[in-house]
Amino acid sequence: MTVADRVTDLVRALREHGFGIGTGETVDAGLALEAVGFEDRERMRAALAATLLHGEDRRPVFDRVFDVYFPLVDGPPTASGAEDGAPAGDRPADAARLRELLRERLVAALAADDGAALNRLAGEAVGQLGGYGSSPGSDGWSSYQTLSRLRPETLLARVRAALREGGDGAPAFADRLTDDEIRRRIEAFRARVRTEARRRVAERRGRDQVARRAVGTTPDRVDFLLAGRDQLDELRRTVLPLARRLATRLAARRRRAARGEIDLRRTLRRSLSTGGVPMRPVLRQRRPGRPELVLLCDVSGSVAGFAHFTMLLVQALHDQFSRVRVFAFVNRTDEVTDLVARGRADPAGLGERILAEATLTGWHGQSDYGTALDEFTERYLDAVGPRTVVFVLGDARTNNSDPRLPALRLIAERARRVYWLNPEQPSLWSTGDSVALAYAELVDMRPCRNARQLGELIGRLLPV
Repeated sequence: MTVADRVTDLVRALREHGFGIGTGETVDAGLALEAVGFEDRERMRAALAATLLHGEDRRPVFDRVFDVYFPLVDGPPTASGAEDGAPAGDRPADAARLRELLRERLVAALAADDGAALNRLAGEAVGQLGGYGSSPGSDGWSSYQTLSRLRPETLLARVRAALREGGDGAPAFADRLTDDEIRRRIEAFRARVRTEARRRVAERRGRDQVARRAVGTTPDRVDFLLAGRDQLDELRRTVLPLARRLATRLAARRRRAARGEIDLRRTLRRSLSTGGVPMRPVLRQRRPGRPELVLLCDVSGSVAGFAHFTMLLVQALHDQFSRVRVFAFVNRTDEVTDLVARGRADPAGLGERILAEATLTGWHGQSDYGTALDEFTERYLDAVGPRTVVFVLGDARTNNSDPRLPALRLIAERARRVYWLNPEQPSLWSTGDSVALAYAELVDMRPCRNARQLGELIGRLLPV
């Protein structure tokens, strides 16, 4: 595979992970590689990152994809006397002796900070210790298995002693600084092992498949229902950039819509001056008003992260609407518009404040869509009018309670449009206690599993 092929494959894989990379940037990446050369892999990485990335927030994903298409070595290095992927010795004693030999060589390479030697050792370690399975040459490669057998983190004292013997050791008072540097080198070696294992898997299964499935995704593609606390925190940091992009898109749609449709009567009248040929069509001038928006959000359980992120996004977009009102529910419904407006100062604490200050639960704490919809129609139906777009956020799992379909039907009759955004995949709708398909007969239900889909849906569904 040529370098040009690898660059184009790298760009294609990055696009699949949500990177916006154009043809011009791809050409610039090729020119940058030509300028820096192909001897230094880290310079190649830096050149490609500088030409293909628009910010540092996605650099970790870029680095993992880069490691797949530009591995440390072009071929799987082998230890002398051992076939690549073969067991490290036929007897336990042989395996132990080979592991100890690798550890001794690793100590020397770490002490010398020899990058080339560390690369070779990473390849040999994976080849001897990381293979698993029974097929010839191994079924796969595991960095975890390699590192758990080699245990490089236990070599700190031996590397420190090697540094002192070589005359590079630090005085006693600087031991802590020396240890920090040794730990950095060990962690860099562990990263080399992970890269080498990923490379071998890519060689066996195909780089494209590994780039799609074995590389962590960007925050805007993280599944709302699977996101942990750290991922949700990272996702909240994408609210403002996403809101700016959506505001630009909505403003452009509004400008196009303001041009109006052709006024046929006035166009024909004007065409009399050109012999009946409509050279200059006359357009009806439109002055579209900004829509009103109502959010009705389930904030219970695993769907809470999805609801909180959407609340923050809509609040960041509030200038695009004439009015925004936000309602939260578990099994009771309460308005939280003011809480969401104040949530911009502390987005991570929005969920706790809503649960603490709003009245969302009755005698039990389980979600009850039917009761919540009924209470909304009884207390807040005046929030819905002919200019109102309603977004309902939730998985439509009622815990086997009455779904109260007439309440949702009443909201749909009063509103301009009602969209239900469901964070579950459609194959799970109406399984178990879900009544998603019953609600979908009354309103437009769309799957919305991550921030990228949410942005696309809001930008496409909102009227201008």
